[in-house]
Amino acid sequence: MDTSTTPEDKPVQRSKSFGFKVQREQCSSCEKTVYPMERLVADKQVFHTTCFCCKHCNTKLSLGSYAALEGEFYCKPHFQQLFKSKGNYDEGFGRKQHKELWTNKEPETKTA
Repeated sequence: MDTSTTPEDKPVQRSKSFGFKVQREQCSSCEKTVYPMERLVADKQVFHTTCFCCKHCNTKLSLGSYAALEGEFYCKPHFQQLFKSKGNYDEGFGRKQHKELWTNKEPETKTA
């Protein structure tokens, strides 16, 4: 007696979905879904190519024409105008400057 089964005896199992399960990415600027053709990654953040703009002047940026600071993106001319010309990156954000921390320290006195 033959115990082997023929291909006609077994039901064929097919996957319900033939596509890949892709994790949907959201644009860091507009928080909408970013599809692969419009995807741009800068500083580990995902953007639409149209949403990747200078914070100061809203000019569209490219990977070769931007500068980033504290998670904000600027065109190179505005980055230099806002931060580099002052010589202190913290000053542009209204934070305490690091040099103030150094000048406020009292000199240590040695005790014998």
